[in-house]
Amino acid sequence: MAMRPTFRNLTDSFESWAYRKGLLKQLHRLEKQRLLERDARHSEDRLYRLTAAGRLHALGGRDPEERWARAWDGSWRLVIFDVPCERDIERDRLRRYLRSKWFGYLQKSVWITPDPLEDEVAILGKGKINVESLVLLEARGCAGESDASIVQGAWEFDEINRCYERHLEILDRRPEGPLRTRAASNALARWAAAEREAWAEALSKDPLLPVRLLPPNYLGRQAWLKRVQVFQKAAAQLQTFELMDAWDKPDRCALSETVLTRR
Repeated sequence: MAMRPTFRNLTDSFESWAYRKGLLKQLHRLEKQRLLERDARHSEDRLYRLTAAGRLHALGGRDPEERWARAWDGSWRLVIFDVPCERDIERDRLRRYLRSKWFGYLQKSVWITPDPLEDEVAILGKGKINVESLVLLEARGCAGESDASIVQGAWEFDEINRCYERHLEILDRRPEGPLRTRAASNALARWAAAEREAWAEALSKDPLLPVRLLPPNYLGRQAWLKRVQVFQKAAAQLQTFELMDAWDKPDRCALSETVLTRR
């Protein structure tokens, strides 16, 4: 505003500026979804914070550090089923559910996780369980099977690492320098969108196992640490960007949504 002083620049309220830029509607929407919050006791409070749900949403639905740090009691949980062929729809629905919960599969009808099956027990508790079709077990290897070999057999960590390799390459391609032109801001916005897509792809495949179960060549933690460092640098770039008012609303909103939520 000091660089381009106008009557509106010097007298406009935050609310008027946010309304003109389309940000006020977004802020209200995110507050309604309980992803953002501010101190309601102070009407002039303009500091918005991510809620716990908002932070989790920005991370992709799971907190990698929390998942890696969780304890493991040494027992594997198995879901074993034998659904008749004429019930293909139910079998496919069960597989999709297990995959969505990042279970690994040793066979197409034998799925495994290191975590307690609290949700699954709650679901199955609503009806009678036919153990000839479905059974849940807690187990430990008893014939020399190592936990490492179980992990390697249950999850495709080669594919997971390939996703993280692509993500690390994109992190290295972050455009540097101040955002003083439309081209510079658009380049950073395109990079942020590509980074978000690559991170989501890797996270969708990664079970985020407890640290004691992670393979030695696992790249997820390396990618996470580098991601934090890179976005700290991107946030510094945005400080220059937010001081300037030369871009249209779509440019500003897109860049803010893809980068600022990760601060």
